[in-house]
Amino acid sequence: MRLAVSALTVTALLAMTSSTPADDKKPDTRVYEMRIYYANPGKLDALNARFKNHTVKLFAKHGMTNVGYLVPVGDNKDEKLVYFLSYPSKDARTKSWKDFGADPDWKKAAAESEKDGKLVKKVESKFLTATEYSPALKIESKGDRVFELRTYTATKGNLGGLDSRFKDHTIKLFEKHGMTNLIYWHLAAGDKDADKTLIYLLAHKSPEAAKASFDAFRLDPDWVAARKASEEKAGGSLTEAKGGVVSEFLKPTDYSPLK
Repeated sequence: MRLAVSALTVTALLAMTSSTPADDKKPDTRVYEMRIYYANPGKLDALNARFKNHTVKLFAKHGMTNVGYLVPVGDNKDEKLVYFLSYPSKDARTKSWKDFGADPDWKKAAAESEKDGKLVKKVESKFLTATEYSPALKIESKGDRVFELRTYTATKGNLGGLDSRFKDHTIKLFEKHGMTNLIYWHLAAGDKDADKTLIYLLAHKSPEAAKASFDAFRLDPDWVAARKASEEKAGGSLTEAKGGVVSEFLKPTDYSPLK
C-alpha cells in the first residue's frame, strides 16, 4: 500500500511539474524610451564622444539601463543618433533623469563639451512597452550585424489583428528566413497613436542579407496564407497604405551595449 501511495505521489508531482510550460517567461514590465538626437551641423562626433566618455556611465549611475546607441547606415545627413534606455517604471524614469540632470559630473561634462556651442539641435522621445509576444531582449555584443527599426501604423481597429499575426505567424517566419527578432513594442498606453503603432527591432548580417531574407519571406506560402486570412478577417490591409510600414537600417556606435 505504501508503494502505491508513493507511486501516486510521484505521478502527481510529475503532473504538476509538467503543467507549467518550460518556455514560460516573466512579462517584461519595464518602460523603454527611444530617444532621437539631431546634432547641430558638425557636432555628431562630439555628441558621441560625450556619450561614450560621460553620459552612458552617468545614466547607469542613476539607475537607467543603457540598451543601444545607433546611427543610420549610409548617409546620416541629419546627424542623427538613436538610442534606447529602459527603466523599472515611469516614476523611476522621472527620478533618474532628475538626479542625472543635477549631477555635478554631468554639468561639468555638458559645459566642457558645449564651450563652442550646443551639440544637440532637436530631441524626439517615445515611451515604449514590450508586447506580450515579444522575445526577451538580450542586450549583447555580437558584432558584425546591423539593426532594422521598423514602425507599423495599423489601420483603424486593427492593431490587435496585426499583433495576432505577428504572434502566430510572422515572428516564426522571420526566424525561418534568417532574421533575428530582438524586441516588439507598443507605444505606452495613453500616448498619441498608441492604439495603432507597433515598433520593433530586427538584426541582420547586413542590409543586403535583410533584403534577401524579406524577399524569401514574402514568397513563403505560409506567409501568403497568413496574410490573406488576416486581411480577409479584417476586411482589408492591417497597415495603412501610406506610411504604414517604415524601415530604417541602423548600425551600433562603438560604445553601444547592443551590437
